[in-house]
Amino acid sequence: MDIETLNKLEKKALKKSGMDFTRLGVALFFAVAVLTFSFVSNGGVPNNMFLAIAALIGAYMAMNIGANDVANNVGPAVGSRAMTMTMAIIIAAVFEASGALIAGGDVVKTIKKGIIDISAFGGNADPFIWAMMAALLAAALWLNLATALRAPVSTTHSIVGGVMGAGIAAAGFSIVSWSTMGKIAASWVISPVLGGVIAAAFLFSIKKAIVFKKNKIDAAKKYVPIYVAIMAWAFVTYLTLKGLKKVWPSVVEFLNNIPFVSMEVTQKPTFTTALILGAITAIIVYFYIANKIKNKVFDDSNDGVNTLFTIPLIFSAALLSFAHGANDVANAVGPLAAISDAVIHGGVSTKASIPLWVMAVGAIGIALGLMLYGPKLIKTVGAEITELNQIRAFSIAMAAAITVIIASQLGLPVSSTHIAIGGVFGVGFLREYLHITSKETHSVEDDLQIIEDEKATMNAYKAELATLEKKDDKSKADYERIVELYKLIAKEEELLKSTKKHIKKIEKVQYVKRDTVKKIIAAWIITVPAAAIIAGVLFYAIKGIML
Repeated sequence: MDIETLNKLEKKALKKSGMDFTRLGVALFFAVAVLTFSFVSNGGVPNNMFLAIAALIGAYMAMNIGANDVANNVGPAVGSRAMTMTMAIIIAAVFEASGALIAGGDVVKTIKKGIIDISAFGGNADPFIWAMMAALLAAALWLNLATALRAPVSTTHSIVGGVMGAGIAAAGFSIVSWSTMGKIAASWVISPVLGGVIAAAFLFSIKKAIVFKKNKIDAAKKYVPIYVAIMAWAFVTYLTLKGLKKVWPSVVEFLNNIPFVSMEVTQKPTFTTALILGAITAIIVYFYIANKIKNKVFDDSNDGVNTLFTIPLIFSAALLSFAHGANDVANAVGPLAAISDAVIHGGVSTKASIPLWVMAVGAIGIALGLMLYGPKLIKTVGAEITELNQIRAFSIAMAAAITVIIASQLGLPVSSTHIAIGGVFGVGFLREYLHITSKETHSVEDDLQIIEDEKATMNAYKAELATLEKKDDKSKADYERIVELYKLIAKEEELLKSTKKHIKKIEKVQYVKRDTVKKIIAAWIITVPAAAIIAGVLFYAIKGIML
């Protein structure tokens, strides 16, 4: 039996190591292909080796973004079993790449969030190129470590830390815009709190409107179309603002060809325009869903209600992935585009156009990283923080879209990663609160009062028993009472014991795994300084090699 077990373990270990080797092989093949393409296609450019190495690092960074950051978009849907892991990876990979290629910006700021003043480089391209390479590699290494530790962290904060650290190493502390860094630090609190509050609010609202009702079928047919319509409004608004900036003029031109439609051509959509498009979509979705579920037969149970949110969850995962690809591809290709611009033009620019091949490196790298190494973080987000079902996952998706919309209009710095994870925290802690305060569960205060009453009753029984046992001339009735009192005292002791157990059980209920929460928060706090320190060390290493 022991030999059989050892053989099985050996086979599993060999299979796992074989899969790990295959993943590594595919990742290396992509990285080498990018390196070779960059070197060959830019053969006539001076210092093209710098650009080729930067492209290699950019490919590595893109794969790490795919492995770590994309989990936030599909993790809740997978954890709630609205879709399988394979389905989630395919949808996310396709829509991440589509978002990057279709709606990724033509031009990106070379310095993410304007956190350093590039005039400090004095127009000298070499230290600028070294700093960008160090920043990109540092962010990628930190993301790789975080993924290995199963800690979802912000890729934006990683590259911000990398740029800050490399900038300080290159030109001193005065190069950093500390007010901007203060806003970024504020997002560590703002993002998860906003995401958690909005997700918990939606979950509580759905529970009150549908789950807690006696007739769940009628309640679901009334309210599910409303909730899905709100989701459609939020996601169309979110996607219009965040994912269609590049193609917006083409979208307006197309809409203006429709009879009775006249829109002013602008470079990017306004908030009002996004809201109107969202509202129109929401109305259409409401009537479609209401008609769709009007005659639908489903169980009058929580599971039956949950099934109604499955399709909306799949759409939300796809739309979140598209918007993420359109926005966060800049984390991978922004510094790479800056290096490309500096190498080709021999100078330092605040903005740089992104060649198609550079955008493709980001898009394909994100999709590949997700497919090869994404499942670890998808499992963490979807199952290892709190247990999710479709309603909870729906609430998290809603929080992700609405928080970004609110924050962008108020000018608040937020992280999509922190929002999504904050949403998971929010629904988990709400579950704990509802458990403790539910009608079926006595509150701790009630149980403490019961304990006091039980103690008083038991002491009265014991006092009566002591009096009877001291009595010299006991009658038959006295003996019968003594036996009865022993039974009553034993019963009270058992009741007292069970009540104390009940209190401990209530106090110990934890729907959110505290160890995972602590690990994730710790990773969030040290992301910027960790990436900065790594970038500073790498800058000095690169400078030492080059000089």
